[in-house]
Amino acid sequence: MRIPDEVKNIVGQLEKNGFEVYIVGGCVRDFLRGVEPEDWDVATSARPEEIQKLFKKSFYENKFLTVTVQIESPNPKLKELKEDKSSFRTEPRLRGEGRKEHQALFDPFTNIREIEVTTYRLEAKYTDKRHPDDIKFAKTIEEDLARRDFTVNAIAMSLLKPGINKAEFKILDPFDGQEDLKNKIIRAVGNPEERFNEDALRMMRAVRFSVTLGEGWQLEEKTTQAIEKNSLWLQAISKERIRDELIKIIMADRATEGIELLRKLGLLKYIIPEIEEGFGVSQNKHHIYECYEHSLRSLGYAAKQNFNKHVRLAALFHDIGKPRSKRGEGQEATFYGHEILGAKITAQVLNRLKFPKKEIEKIVKLVKYHLFYYNVDEVSDSSVRRLVRQVGPENMKELLEVRMADRIGSGVPKAEPYKLRHLQYIIEKVSQDPISVKMLKISGNDVMEILKIKPGPKIGQLLDILLGHVLENPEKNEKEFLEREIKKLGELSDGKLKKLAEEAKKEREKLEIKRDEMTKKKYWVT
Repeated sequence: MRIPDEVKNIVGQLEKNGFEVYIVGGCVRDFLRGVEPEDWDVATSARPEEIQKLFKKSFYENKFLTVTVQIESPNPKLKELKEDKSSFRTEPRLRGEGRKEHQALFDPFTNIREIEVTTYRLEAKYTDKRHPDDIKFAKTIEEDLARRDFTVNAIAMSLLKPGINKAEFKILDPFDGQEDLKNKIIRAVGNPEERFNEDALRMMRAVRFSVTLGEGWQLEEKTTQAIEKNSLWLQAISKERIRDELIKIIMADRATEGIELLRKLGLLKYIIPEIEEGFGVSQNKHHIYECYEHSLRSLGYAAKQNFNKHVRLAALFHDIGKPRSKRGEGQEATFYGHEILGAKITAQVLNRLKFPKKEIEKIVKLVKYHLFYYNVDEVSDSSVRRLVRQVGPENMKELLEVRMADRIGSGVPKAEPYKLRHLQYIIEKVSQDPISVKMLKISGNDVMEILKIKPGPKIGQLLDILLGHVLENPEKNEKEFLEREIKKLGELSDGKLKKLAEEAKKEREKLEIKRDEMTKKKYWVT
């Protein structure tokens, strides 16, 4: 593990000009536990205007005393610049091919990284449990660390020799964060109720850290009690911030534990109460788990397989309509139309949490069609084509992944049985472009125009022969070549032309059979 030279240079520049400076926050936490930090943050006694004097390529436009220093660096371990503020670029922006060729020279986002440098600060009362009523300069790093959320994030690191390749450093740890790192404990700094009153989102962050930092992490008892007591404070937080924390939990390897912890702490009912409705709701003979546990197990499989965000959310939401559609009890209970109702509820939840419109549309489709029926030899190619049209070809892979997660969540041993593999084969088969004369860059009208003939079987024969040429050598599918061939073929006798067309058809049939065999082999079906 090494501290990037770019970070050491910033620290060195601040120290050289007489300012106290520390590396702080999550990067120190990760550095000490041997994990590559995602970004680096610096705290200093320098005021924002003093920081900007030292680093000309920077910007400061917030109320939190944070200056973002921009540096030119190819180092992928540093945070990429999200928005160009200081204009490294002085040359005019190129467009089209010219822009691609000279992107490294002209694009302001190429190799531009950012490091946040924040003045030591204190935060006054949080009336709205989201934003400090006032922010004041702190005199010491200890005061600055005291305002932070958890002990593992309240550790500072000073560099004793920032200029050398392997910097020596000293740790400042006033709240015993290293001990909590060792024991894998998430503990609020100082009084947990005060910390959560300052920013209620910290309650979700506590859950997020407990499932994203690795196996075995747990919440400290008083921190847990404070969340349970004050979970309703989460209502004061903007839906966008809640959504962002939820996604981080959903994308964790331990996503299932994260959702369950949100429920136990009383937070889930302020995020997705519709999921909690399924807690304790029994199912029927087709399921061995009740609704809520089934949803969590489905999410767990999606996380284990490293499926994407949309599949994970759909796996969690796919049966969200069951509690409200349930009729009867016991083995014969029914949930007719739960997928339709579930799609509507999913749309409401995602809109409430301010998800982007395109993501909502995709996830809603995955929920709505997750119950598709398919049995080998029972469902026709046309019905599969209809499903592909409804869901969208671009969403079919994710729909099948949701189905796999649903199966494992139901307690069956195999996520992908033969009939699901067979469906994948049929989907690819019906999605492939048919081998036909429509592939040619020339039409029957072109043939009639070139040869000055009327409609008749000769036109189809000519096109079949041309298609044979193109299938053998795709590069020949150019109008100029095809026009020349039409003139040559037009000079042949009707008998010769018919024979060549029949031979071309046979070769096409062989190609279709070969393509089908390869697709079957891909999915291990017969």
